[in-house]
Amino acid sequence: MGLDKNIIDRWHSCEILLFGGSAGSFKLLFNIVKLLPATLNKAVIIVMHRKRNFVSEVEKLFAQNSRMSLHEIDDKDKIKQGTIYIAPANYHVLFEASGNFALDVSDAVWYSKPSIDITFESAAEAYGDKCMAILLSGANQDGAEGLLKLRNAGSLTIVQHPDDAEMPEMPTQALNLNAADYVLRTSEILELLETD
Repeated sequence: MGLDKNIIDRWHSCEILLFGGSAGSFKLLFNIVKLLPATLNKAVIIVMHRKRNFVSEVEKLFAQNSRMSLHEIDDKDKIKQGTIYIAPANYHVLFEASGNFALDVSDAVWYSKPSIDITFESAAEAYGDKCMAILLSGANQDGAEGLLKLRNAGSLTIVQHPDDAEMPEMPTQALNLNAADYVLRTSEILELLETD
């Protein structure tokens, strides 16, 4: 579909940038974290499937390569622009009307905690058309329903082209639900995030 004026304008006007990814998404997320400028006037939330009870070096690696402030979400953290937040293992991430995060310990969704669906659905309720969400590579259908709720709430929704995804199941499921405003190749996702 490519980068038309509408997608660029909607990207620039959003306040919340959401990423959901699982198997095969790490490399692209790492490149995105390196790419985003320190001056970005948005809060960036990354929900990535993680192994249970596994101490991850992801935050450290991302933080060392990010120009933005970056940290793992704690319960009741204030959501600030110019910051990248990473969902912690073993919790679901929710958005509160007060502008804070809330961590939830309910059951895994699609065998995943954090669940992309739960965070996307919460963002749809809290932020509506102020969000842009990008669903990346993954081996199950977590994120597809949540992306549809975001689209129905007026958010800009993007899916990584299944042909470009290491694991095409997640983006394919979102496309099957008609949850995406745009289907972008990896190079187009990076190009969009770099537009002034």
